[in-house]
Amino acid sequence: MEGPERNFARRIDLTSLQLFVAVCELGGIGRAAQQEYIAASAVSKRLSDLEAVVGTPLLRRGRRGVTPTPAGESLLHHARAVLFGLERMQGELAEYAEGVRGHVRMHANLSAILQFLPEDLGAFARAHAQIKIDLQEHLSPAVAHAVAEGAADLGICSLRASSGDTGLQSRAYRNDRLVVVVPRSHALAGRGAVRFEDVLAWDIVGLHAGSSISLAMRAAAAQAARPLRQRIQVTSLDAMCRMIDNGLGIGLLPDRAFTLMQGMGQLAAVALQEPWAERELRLVARDFDALPAAARLLADQIAREAVDH
Repeated sequence: MEGPERNFARRIDLTSLQLFVAVCELGGIGRAAQQEYIAASAVSKRLSDLEAVVGTPLLRRGRRGVTPTPAGESLLHHARAVLFGLERMQGELAEYAEGVRGHVRMHANLSAILQFLPEDLGAFARAHAQIKIDLQEHLSPAVAHAVAEGAADLGICSLRASSGDTGLQSRAYRNDRLVVVVPRSHALAGRGAVRFEDVLAWDIVGLHAGSSISLAMRAAAAQAARPLRQRIQVTSLDAMCRMIDNGLGIGLLPDRAFTLMQGMGQLAAVALQEPWAERELRLVARDFDALPAAARLLADQIAREAVDH
């Protein structure tokens, strides 16, 4: 950071940001002053100084209180993010003081979290009790983006679903295969295997539009020049199974995920005879050799687990 940007960062103080957020959330300087145990005149002075630093009005002052201007709305968004980041930093540092010896940030897609990560992370946690793992679920493109931007140390995703060259290093993690899930009374239930063109004749219960399964289905439907009758979209595989069990359509799930959710209804899985039904999940990092020690330990153990399976 150089020049004006560096000077701007030095002139913004955290107390003023905290007071600004309080004023916006409470709708008044007096109420914010009372909550923060500070004189209202001191709050007004800090807000005026903050407006001088950014060079534009941040608040509209009216008879019923104050509201943020468009610039104020933007600052409010960023200020909340800064303060939230500081709270997380404080919490993580406190954990180190309590004995934690490492912290790994991991993002993964739904398939990895449901099918494989509970066992892998459980084994790691038992072997390294003083290392904390923060795991977040995201779609594969978002996982790759988070790792590339440094918001996560490690990611597990389908690189096929991530657009463009991510520039990330990757290692093999697991493979799964998509199956067609139908009610046991469905016409397809007795088939040993089906092509995707057979699926297109029925209503589809699908995942959110950006999921790797939805992207693959749309591409296959376009290639077949057939419409995709996706009537319902859900955000979880268990919700998909419940919808299918109640006759609202059929859907595509990873095979092991379906096995793990057996008992959620009277459902059957039929093999999908398509090359794209075979999927590869990859472990990704910006640079495995440059990872912090705790993240490198986790990456190495996950890679060993993948080889064993």
